[in-house]
Amino acid sequence: MSKKTETKKITSIGGSALIEGIMMRGPKKSTVAVRTGEDEIYTEDVKIKFLSQSNKFWRLPLIRGVSGMIDSMRLSYKCLMLSANKALESGEIEEEEPSKFEKWIDEKFGDKFMKILMVFSSLIGVVLAVLLFFFLPTWIFGLLGLAFPALNAGGDGIAFWQSVIEGILKIAIFVSYIMLVSMTPDMKRVFQYHGAEHKTIFCYERELELTPENVMKQSRFHPRCGTSFILLMLLVGIVIGLFIPPGLFLRPLIKILLLPLTMGIGYELIKFCGKHDNWLTRIIAAPGLWAQRVTTKEPDEKMCEVAIKAIEAVIPDDGSDIVKNGCC
Repeated sequence: MSKKTETKKITSIGGSALIEGIMMRGPKKSTVAVRTGEDEIYTEDVKIKFLSQSNKFWRLPLIRGVSGMIDSMRLSYKCLMLSANKALESGEIEEEEPSKFEKWIDEKFGDKFMKILMVFSSLIGVVLAVLLFFFLPTWIFGLLGLAFPALNAGGDGIAFWQSVIEGILKIAIFVSYIMLVSMTPDMKRVFQYHGAEHKTIFCYERELELTPENVMKQSRFHPRCGTSFILLMLLVGIVIGLFIPPGLFLRPLIKILLLPLTMGIGYELIKFCGKHDNWLTRIIAAPGLWAQRVTTKEPDEKMCEVAIKAIEAVIPDDGSDIVKNGCC
């Protein structure tokens, strides 16, 4: 670990970037902090019932990766909606004038239509993700087999190359997508808040005073990040793909069924990296740290102030967030 990222302890506190804000999740509570004015930061604790708290089954190794992903998505969605509403109310982001059609929809159906639309949009998103990350790579490999007949010759070597090529295609799709969205002004600011989140956690782990000046000096690349988790899942998928038979529809369907296993292994690897710092964990974390060059941007001091407010609210008095002391 470089001098810039050496820490005196490792914390379980994590977070996510929001619209003009940040959510920090500690061992006892989760808090959203949103910039609502030049010198104003709104904070609110957000509560949901986590699967891991409802039954011991969801805390079992491998299984806890699935429950963790579901809980994180639920919490992030709730926090994102909260930050968007607060940013709109405060004027931090401009609300576009609704069209005549949108006004008519609102008058006729009200909030009911918006709820239906959000559910429909979520379903479309899931379908697109399945097509892009499961069926498209297999279909492209089939096309490559037409151009290079050796790829359809069969044998153990072909299973290896199919899994590797499909994995590379998935990573290329993921990286291309985040690079594309990072070009929009709104997403660039979200990625800046993402950088502020990482810097603040590093500042806390180095036991420095939580000030914007100290936070700004930290690295924006953190090994325990959601980006790293996604990249690890894609890499684990390559290994699992070695044992799945070929087929335009059968292979993607089996991969979908094995997705909980992929998430579980990816989670355990991230958890392992969070407790250790050695050559092996650095290799495991390397792809995610590289991808963070796209998903994080350098924040300004105002953004760091928001991140500080969020993390200060979730640091427990009893030190229950400390995973390991003297990690380096």
